[in-house]
Amino acid sequence: MQETRCKLVIESVREDGKRFRPSDWIERISSLMGEFGPDHRLHYAHEVRPAIIDGEKCLVVDEALKERNPQAYEYILEFARSNHLKIHLECPPTAH
Repeated sequence: MQETRCKLVIESVREDGKRFRPSDWIERISSLMGEFGPDHRLHYAHEVRPAIIDGEKCLVVDEALKERNPQAYEYILEFARSNHLKIHLECPPTAH
């Protein structure tokens, strides 16, 4: 199944090129939206999850979160902006 939604990618690097600390901020935010499954393990939400992109730890936020939970989406976006983190949008070729 091909992804059709755009994803907001927030890097763990600030706009000035410095690493953002604490280094586990991505896991902290991802775990807020995750839940524990019957296997007693944390399962990240589809809309907010950690990823390694081009060798960098990133937080990937599905644009669907803006509709499903606008407060969480705005919280994450404001966190990234206020900490001057690099942000870019990745869209599949068919998504506009």
